[in-house]
Amino acid sequence: MDYTTINTFGALKAAGYTPKSIKEELRQNLIEKIRSGETVFEGVHGYEDTVIPELERAILSKHNINLLGLRGQAKTRLARLMVNLLDEYIPVVEGSEINDDPFHPISRYAIERLTEQGDNTPISWLHRSERFSEKLATPDVTVADLIGDIDPIKAANLRLSYADDRVIHFGMIPRANRSIFVINELPDLQARIQVALFNILQEGDIQIRGFKLRLPLDLQFVFTANPEDYTNRGSIVTPLKDRIGSQILTHYPQTVAVAKTITQQEAALEAGQKAQIYVPELARDILEQISFEARDSEYIDAKSGVSARMGITAFQNLLSTAELRMLRNGDTTTRVRLSDFMGIIPAITGKVELVYEGEQEGAPAVAMHLIERAIKTLFPALFPKIEKLERENEQYPYDDIVRWFLDSEGIQLPDELTDAEYEQALDQVDAIRQLIDKYQPDTPKEDIYFLSEFVLWGLTLNNKLSKYRVGNGLQFQDNFQGYLRDNL
Repeated sequence: MDYTTINTFGALKAAGYTPKSIKEELRQNLIEKIRSGETVFEGVHGYEDTVIPELERAILSKHNINLLGLRGQAKTRLARLMVNLLDEYIPVVEGSEINDDPFHPISRYAIERLTEQGDNTPISWLHRSERFSEKLATPDVTVADLIGDIDPIKAANLRLSYADDRVIHFGMIPRANRSIFVINELPDLQARIQVALFNILQEGDIQIRGFKLRLPLDLQFVFTANPEDYTNRGSIVTPLKDRIGSQILTHYPQTVAVAKTITQQEAALEAGQKAQIYVPELARDILEQISFEARDSEYIDAKSGVSARMGITAFQNLLSTAELRMLRNGDTTTRVRLSDFMGIIPAITGKVELVYEGEQEGAPAVAMHLIERAIKTLFPALFPKIEKLERENEQYPYDDIVRWFLDSEGIQLPDELTDAEYEQALDQVDAIRQLIDKYQPDTPKEDIYFLSEFVLWGLTLNNKLSKYRVGNGLQFQDNFQGYLRDNL
């Protein structure tokens, strides 16, 4: 039944409306969605068998929740998606600052209005989109911000003494009554401010400047925290942790496939980029593998984590690198090249925290190292493993390619080559195409040249060839020429 046309308390009672607490709303609507087979947390990938079941159990248990995990693990997104589990509209006493339920008023304003007007008390309807409040915990947050304080201007305007509770200005938490309230980065909240939350979580009352208020606020608290913050900036005080029903650990994508899905969803590409720039599937794999390599790198602080945002911004930079070349060449379409990955270095350097060894190497060098590590990791899945030691007089899959470079001056791949010039440069090495035809015969035509350059990078990373950055492009040579180049 649609109750939203009702505008008085008496009519609402006569219609048989049944009020619910916010936690009961969440619980009942979650049960209905699960029974109907709906996806409850749409757009969150990789958590189907880990985080989401734990979150659903917490909601069924009517718990306040702490989402604990490193940056870029969709903690805030999960909290925001909980709004979809709320009823579409709820009734409130019209004019109430704290969303008073007409069936269970808690503010002086609502109680007096219902006492005076009874069944004629006007009500308004609050949409679920307005029932979400969020506060980033920063060191300057005060109890007055969250709970409330005495408002001297209100006291003067209404000619009230400070002994009258009508001079109170409610803070963010009371104003979020009957809503989801999220505090992000909870450990950043000063300990004395965290203490102010004790009674709200457990007993449901608040204290403002000595006023004895009994406000049984109806709230669903969701906190987020980063484990790194426990040592760097602060901690969650133990009594507060004790009052939070469920602590749920989040994590990064566990497979490249999941990471690719997240990046594609979040990249927010321009329509022109999607239509004009072809991205080989292997390029997407390499891009996501970079994040996996970063999380295991000895140069990067593992406690800080590597956000999923790195893969998203790197993908945007990758397409922009190809787009820039296309525009300068006056073309209307192009394909991503492996050398375009040089353009994602700025997206990497701003997303990782380096340890001492990484600082010594330098951020751009570490970013390049991650790109190369990703290529080296994926290479054996597509082509035969390159052995460090080879027996003399035995034929190996890459001998013809290496021999071609021994008999030539190598290949130059300037960044600004047109697609035709790029293909012509790689076509010089017939042995690469033969290798692809033998080991990856089902490669789409559009991916052939990306895979050809991938072979060259793989050979350089396994010390079969040499690769150099020459001006505005790459130079591939045999190792002997590379040695001479380095020592002359």
